[in-house]
Amino acid sequence: MTKIISGDREQTHMEALERSMRAAAGFVGLGLDQDGGVGVMLRNDFSFFEASRGATSSGAFGVPINWHFKGDEVGYILRDANAKALVVHADLLPQVEGVVPDDCTVLVVETPPEVAQAYGLTEGQCKVPPGMIDWNSWVDSHEPLDAPMPASRGAMFYTSGTTGRPKGVRREPIDPSKVMMLMLQASAEAWGFTRTGITAMATGPIYHSAPNGYANAVMGMGGELIMQPRFDAEDFLRLVEKHKVSHAIMVPTMFVRLLALPDEVKNKYDLSSLEFITHGAAPCSPEVKRRMIEWMGPVINEYFGGTEVGLITYATSQDALDRPGTVGKAVTGAHILIFDEEGNRLAPNEIGEVYVGMEGMPDFTYHGLDDKRAEIGREGLVCIGDIGYVDEDGFLFLCDRKIEMVISGGVNIYPAEIEASLITMPGVKDCAVFGIPDEEFGEALAAYVEPDIPGELTGDDVKAFLRGELAGYKVPRVVEFADSLPREDSGKIYKRKLREPYWEGMERKI
Repeated sequence: MTKIISGDREQTHMEALERSMRAAAGFVGLGLDQDGGVGVMLRNDFSFFEASRGATSSGAFGVPINWHFKGDEVGYILRDANAKALVVHADLLPQVEGVVPDDCTVLVVETPPEVAQAYGLTEGQCKVPPGMIDWNSWVDSHEPLDAPMPASRGAMFYTSGTTGRPKGVRREPIDPSKVMMLMLQASAEAWGFTRTGITAMATGPIYHSAPNGYANAVMGMGGELIMQPRFDAEDFLRLVEKHKVSHAIMVPTMFVRLLALPDEVKNKYDLSSLEFITHGAAPCSPEVKRRMIEWMGPVINEYFGGTEVGLITYATSQDALDRPGTVGKAVTGAHILIFDEEGNRLAPNEIGEVYVGMEGMPDFTYHGLDDKRAEIGREGLVCIGDIGYVDEDGFLFLCDRKIEMVISGGVNIYPAEIEASLITMPGVKDCAVFGIPDEEFGEALAAYVEPDIPGELTGDDVKAFLRGELAGYKVPRVVEFADSLPREDSGKIYKRKLREPYWEGMERKI
């Protein structure tokens, strides 16, 4: 029977479906409708799918929330999404204290043992506190909803832009039959889902749109899904051997960590079941990819896409060896055009803004920000911030990003958000945050600070302040101080002058 596996626990797809329909009945009872969201702030766990599918089946929409977020980072999303319920792991409750809207019901999930072990949590941190609503008891108290409610728009994932504030990507009402065919076709090409009965591993956090879509596609086609509670290189190899994993979705940072394992560890496990590993979300060094192919064989593939547009391209191992740096050719139904800043179409090998789209994909807008959606459209396609070119054979290459987003270990980080927090630190006159190359994560964060009084602050002071304000991965690795920051005539900080020295001699700029 097809199932989901996490640690020593198992849940069949039928059990997950039944529990999601019980949750849907509960959400309807809370007054959820198509204008209300269900915040899902969970680590990799069965309850993530129960809550997300339950929200969709209730006619509302699930809102996956990055569980690293703290305080107002969470509060903003809950308010913006009009969330009427929040499903959260017990150990994450301190991060949402005082920011949940009064009309939002909090449902607490006991943190499972494999997650507790992976993150070094105590038993007390994992229990549902007295007086709070226990998710499992609440779900069990409802009879399953007879049928899904209409007008669902699916999950609303939050992504960000140059403003630094997350933007909810909200689609038009979904035609399940049409979207399912699109998903099956794209996933067959980009993720290797060409047969039934696969055993696939999700190595990254399910709150990200790509691992989320991947996991749901595996379950939709009746495959077995293995979830890692937290990526560990040797544990990945162990799970491949134990479960005879055929497919997996990863990010390049994971490749770096796998390659760093001693040879005796690499050779310890039987990886012969692997058929198709797909990676995306961040730039991958051609050298790293070459070494992975040499080790595991021609099973390393790449995809490119985005929360707004879905899957757009894929590249096989041979493509990567023949054309180092490519992210592949368009999947069936996808379109790619390159434009200059004046809106003129560019010829092959000319670098410009990358516009993409997928036939039949329901249109989207940014929740409450229709003007932002209009800004990125051209000829029916959208630009999600990438600069690149298409060669004469249709292979896409990415060169830079139009916006200043940093991708570190497959996670999108927006400097404007960090700058907005750092500028409030006592003693900081001005600041600039940007990405610098990092061998393991692809990019790391650097912050330049102009202090009120030179010598008054230290890098440790800056990092400690930001750790108290933001998720840990948003804290810059490098902190530098300058008596004055370079500025354009307009007064805006000339960030490129700060950034360029770190990228000198590098073939890539992201």
